[in-house]
Amino acid sequence: MKKLYFTFVALLLVVLAACGDGGGQSDGEGNDLTPVSFALDWTPNTNHTGIYVAKEKGYFAEQGLDVEIMLPGEAGANQLIASGEADFGVSYQERITQARAEGLPLVSIAAVIQHNTAGYMSPVDKDITEPADFEGRIYGGLGTPLEEANMETIMNQENAAIDQVDFINIGDADFFTAVQRDVDFSTVYYGWTGIEAELREEEMNMVYLRDFANELDLYTPILATSEAMIETDTETVEAFVHAATQGYEDAIEKPEESAEILIEQESDLDPDLVYSSQEWISPRYQDDAENWGVQEASRWEDYADWMFENGIIDEEVEAGDAFTNDFLPHKAE
Repeated sequence: MKKLYFTFVALLLVVLAACGDGGGQSDGEGNDLTPVSFALDWTPNTNHTGIYVAKEKGYFAEQGLDVEIMLPGEAGANQLIASGEADFGVSYQERITQARAEGLPLVSIAAVIQHNTAGYMSPVDKDITEPADFEGRIYGGLGTPLEEANMETIMNQENAAIDQVDFINIGDADFFTAVQRDVDFSTVYYGWTGIEAELREEEMNMVYLRDFANELDLYTPILATSEAMIETDTETVEAFVHAATQGYEDAIEKPEESAEILIEQESDLDPDLVYSSQEWISPRYQDDAENWGVQEASRWEDYADWMFENGIIDEEVEAGDAFTNDFLPHKAE
């Protein structure tokens, strides 16, 4: 009986040891993985596919990382990263620039999409095909100074007057409901809302920001972290970027397979929208860049200057501190 008791205790100790003291994950060879938190900027969508692919295919684990994907909540990814509640996250060039002007030392570590796919979308029967057509129309947005500065910049290209546009704050209202009921046009990212319009067979016009102002061809979205993370845990930053790069390179080469992974992980998403969006967006992740993730200093400098000149930020920002290509596996020339 005593022998049976000691055997039971020994087995229990083995089980407890296997569980570990923090419940952390390990790779297939028994090596402990470093827990890492990653904050999304919005509802999961095809901007995030590479991260889901890297997690599902084990690229993060191969780099020694156990990545937790977090929804941003009300705080937002920038605040979660700045406070240390998230190690990495999805952000945008404008938000990183604003954050740095306000003393939050966030850094972009990779461009998810090479060129800005945002613009002003409207039903074709409203006949808004260029910035001059904004005059006399109702715009639905978030009511921010940045929105007005964007629009004024491209309207100036056609000697149109922004004070002839009626701005209405529609918050997070559904685009399709808003343009049928309250406004004439609004800002969207074509890779999601534009593709949704195609699936709904609703004909739309799109006026892209980058087509009228080079300085508005910003990196949006991007992957971000903090200066503190870079200074104190450089190896983890490099490991994260290498695995994310593998994930996005897979999404470029295999859009359908990558869309399936995103759908499997986020079952609430509309599969038709994900497949169609992925087909549209996969070639645009890298686009004309030498490699996925690369960012150009001139585009950061031009946009930071534009934000300062237009009063969006009160302090000038050293653009070279706001981004880095140093952690990409394929270094920029």
